[in-house]
Amino acid sequence: MTSWDEFAAAAPSLASRVRARFAAAESHVLATLRSDGSPRVSGSEIDFRDGEAYLGSMLDARKARDLRRDARFALHACPGIEEGGDAKIAGRAVEVTDPAEVTRVQEGQESHLFRLDVREAVLTWVEENTLVVESWHPGRWERFDRPDNGPAVHTELG
Repeated sequence: MTSWDEFAAAAPSLASRVRARFAAAESHVLATLRSDGSPRVSGSEIDFRDGEAYLGSMLDARKARDLRRDARFALHACPGIEEGGDAKIAGRAVEVTDPAEVTRVQEGQESHLFRLDVREAVLTWVEENTLVVESWHPGRWERFDRPDNGPAVHTELG
């Protein structure tokens, strides 16, 4: 399981920019998988605490049922904000069942809580005439620059 702090230690500048992008708005777009395998998108909030990233959900909501059945998720930072780039994270959402931790993170709200196992982070932006994609997966941090919509130039960052 890769905590937010572990991701941030492996790719500090990317983690900082991705987190800032998620902090720019309260609600984001969460993708989960329905029982038949088709995608579902829902509004969701992300909470960063104690070196972890968390998602909450109302009790028995469909997104919580989806994550309990199949923990894979993708979270897209509010796509309506252009400044800071287009940020996405993906991985597995692990339900927190310890009542004390749920109460501490959810500040007393009765809800589901999921700790995010970050397996991918991506930030995409445009610099002048170049599309830039910076991505991280455990053990691999890289950047792709695509000037003038031409071939991508690949750089290993870590």
